Amino acid sequence: MNSTLVRDAVALVARIGLGVVFIAHGWQKLNTFGLDGAAASFEMMNVPLPTASAYFATFVELIGGGALVLGIFTPVAGLLLFLDMLGAAVFVHFENGVFATENGYELVVALGVGALLLAAFGAGRVSIDGLTKGKTAILS
Repeated sequence: MNSTLVRDAVALVARIGLGVVFIAHGWQKLNTFGLDGAAASFEMMNVPLPTASAYFATFVELIGGGALVLGIFTPVAGLLLFLDMLGAAVFVHFENGVFATENGYELVVALGVGALLLAAFGAGRVSIDGLTKGKTAILS
């Protein structure tokens, strides 16, 4: 699996899969709960700075997820999404153990490390970052 074509295809599938999940979670915070509802929920879970955290999580998930799907600003988007999931793991999920069925950390760890991998290794050639030869990747 050391072929450039395979790596590009895998990056594309990973970006789209992770991006769609992040967009769905950001959209859920914005559309289902509303920003005030998300902030209230974060406050009940003792997340520090619940209003700022709710805004950060909502928009990083929506915009960062979209950036992953398009493959634009991938290092920045991946790093911000990783930090978002690190916060979710530390402040909400770690105390519940591993399994998502018990509100554990397995999903946020998987999403976070996937985003971190994309931040570190890039979006691949089938992306806006790839088409612009890294000019939109910023951190590359």
